[in-house]
Amino acid sequence: MSHQPPDGEPRAEAAGIAAERLRHGFDGEAVLEDVTVTVKPGETLAVIGPSGTGKTTLLRLLSLFYRPDGGTVRIDGTDVWSLSKRERLEARRRVGMVFQEANLFDASVRRNASYGLRVRRDWRGRLSAWLARLNGGGKAAKVTDKLEIVGLEDDAGRDAASLSGGEAQRVAFARALAYDPDFLLLDEPTSDLDPRNTAVIEEAIGAARSRGIGVAIATHDMHQAERIADRVAVMLGGRLIEVGPTDQVFSDPTDPRARKFIEGELVY
Repeated sequence: MSHQPPDGEPRAEAAGIAAERLRHGFDGEAVLEDVTVTVKPGETLAVIGPSGTGKTTLLRLLSLFYRPDGGTVRIDGTDVWSLSKRERLEARRRVGMVFQEANLFDASVRRNASYGLRVRRDWRGRLSAWLARLNGGGKAAKVTDKLEIVGLEDDAGRDAASLSGGEAQRVAFARALAYDPDFLLLDEPTSDLDPRNTAVIEEAIGAARSRGIGVAIATHDMHQAERIADRVAVMLGGRLIEVGPTDQVFSDPTDPRARKFIEGELVY
């Protein structure tokens, strides 16, 4: 018996990065079941739900860290796990991810922010960077632009060890943006941050969205989801039980479990 995804779409949309009927688990225990959702270019999708319900696993599957046990991950309609290893690597370069912990290197802010550029470029990227340097542009200008987005352009020379937790997370965000991904996946990026650093990250998400990047953020902060998301997906027990425009999901969800969760009742 087939199951329709909660938003009524039997298949993921062509444009964007998409989970289509994803199923995944660990050590024989199911974590995700029959998950279908698309992150469209130039939108922010917030995935909300209680801890342990599968939000992080969904993002890791979309970022190609894991191969799903079932279902497909598509980028602009193409099943990425049907591609060759080289083609899949090229697809992986289109996706950036920011984790809950920044995990910076013992180096300057600029060197941390430029890390993705150094490891992700193919030969065409290296050639383009070399030509750009001849014209006075290239990697340095690109990294400076991304540090400006997170308000750290004046701290490029600082040692990462001197940063606060919030500043370190902003560097991690700049690092994910530096190689100009088409999609950006954020796993609870502001969970331990103070209001100022949270506001900077949220503004940076808006900047990424305005540049046409599709953003998916897993967050336990429903107020944050209301502030920044175009659409919201509610996850419970490894399934998406509600997906829709932010206003509709928060004001008039169709699934009674989603309504109870949003209203603060324990439904898990």
